[in-house]
Amino acid sequence: MTDVVLPCRNEAPALPGLLARMPAGYRAIVVDNGSTDGSAAVARAHGARVITVTEPGYGAAVHAGVLAADDGVVCVMDADGSFDPAQLPAVAGPVHDGDAELATGRRRPVARGVWPVHARAANALLAHRLRRTTGLDVHDIGPMRAARRSGLLALDLRDRRFGYPLELLIAAGRAGWRVAEIDVDYLPRAAGTRSKVTGTALGTARAIRDMSRVLSR
Repeated sequence: MTDVVLPCRNEAPALPGLLARMPAGYRAIVVDNGSTDGSAAVARAHGARVITVTEPGYGAAVHAGVLAADDGVVCVMDADGSFDPAQLPAVAGPVHDGDAELATGRRRPVARGVWPVHARAANALLAHRLRRTTGLDVHDIGPMRAARRSGLLALDLRDRRFGYPLELLIAAGRAGWRVAEIDVDYLPRAAGTRSKVTGTALGTARAIRDMSRVLSR
C-alpha cells in the first residue's frame, strides 16, 4: 500500500471526486490544517484517514502526513482537484522501481488560465536558481511528488511553510539523490476551492518569500 498525503485547508468541494479517483493500492491521508468548511468530515465520509495539524503551514501539514504514513513509498499531492490521482503510479514508479530516490511532477496545464502568469513566472525563476544551486535537472517546484518515507525523514527538513518543497529538492541534491521529473496534467481546481499560492498575487509573493529564505541558507 502506498500512502498519499493530502495537505488540506478548506478543500471540501474537491475531496469527494478526488478520493473517488484514488487508484488501487494508494491510500489517502488527509491532513486537515485549519479547515473551517468541514473538510475533515467530508474526507472521513469518503473513506480517507484524517489527521489534524494545528501548526499552520504547508510544510507542517506535509511533515505530519509523512510521520503518519506507513514505511515505504509515500506520495504528496494537493487536495484541491488540480491533479489527477490516476497519475500517481506514474510519479511513484521510479521510486518503487529503484530508479530514483525522489520523483516530482512537472505541471503541464491542460487549458489556458489554469496556471496564472505571475505564479508560472515565479516558479520558473525559482527552478532556474535551483538548477544553478544544486545541478538538479528540474523545472518545477511542484506539489506532487513521491519518495521513501525513511529517506524523507532522514533529510530532516525544517521548513514548515511554503519553502518546504524547495528545501526538499535542495536537500535531495546535497544528499546525492537521483531525482526524476515526470510530466503530470495540471487541471482546473474544483469549483469552490482556491489555491493558497497561485490563487492570488499575495499568496505567490508569500511563497516566493519563504522559498527565497530557503535558497539563501
